[in-house]
Amino acid sequence: MSEEKQQVSRRQFLNYTLTGVGGFMAAGMLVPMLRMAVDPVLQESSAGDLANVSLAVEDITNEPQRVDWKIKQVDGWYESEVTKSAWVYKDDNGDIVALSPICKHLGCVVSWEGSEDYPNQFYCPCHDGRYYKSGVNVPNTPPTAALDVYEQKVENGMLYLGSAHPRGEAK
Repeated sequence: MSEEKQQVSRRQFLNYTLTGVGGFMAAGMLVPMLRMAVDPVLQESSAGDLANVSLAVEDITNEPQRVDWKIKQVDGWYESEVTKSAWVYKDDNGDIVALSPICKHLGCVVSWEGSEDYPNQFYCPCHDGRYYKSGVNVPNTPPTAALDVYEQKVENGMLYLGSAHPRGEAK
C-alpha cells in the first residue's frame, strides 16, 4: 500500500477557509433573526386571564350597568393598555350576566335603553339594531346573532371578567 499524502493546493485551502468563515458569519446573522421570529410563539400567553373589573357583586342590580376596565395587551414586543367594556346585571334567577357591548351586525357599540322608542332593550344606533335584555337579538332587526357573553368568576365578593365568547360556544 502506498502511503502517499494528498497535498492541498493553495486554491483549495483558501476555498475551504473562506467557505467555513462565510458559513459561521451567515449563521451568526441568521440565528438572532430566527430567534426573533420564533420567540413570540414560545412565550406563555396571558389570553383567557380574568381581570378584576372593580365591581362588587353586591353593587350589581337587575338594571344593566356599563363597566369599563383596563387590561395589558402584548402584541409581539409591543405592550399597551386596552380599555374593555361590558354590560353587567343580575337576571331573574340572581345569576350575574356580563354581555359584550359590541353589536354583531357591524361592530358598533350598543347601549342600554339607547332609544326612546324601544325601552328595556339594548340599542345599536348604527342601523337600528336591537337586543332584548338577555342579549338575544330581536327578530327582523339587523343583528344576526346574540351579544357575546363574557367569561366570569366571583372571588372575594368582586367580579372578574375574561374574554367574550359567542353564545353556545364552550368556555
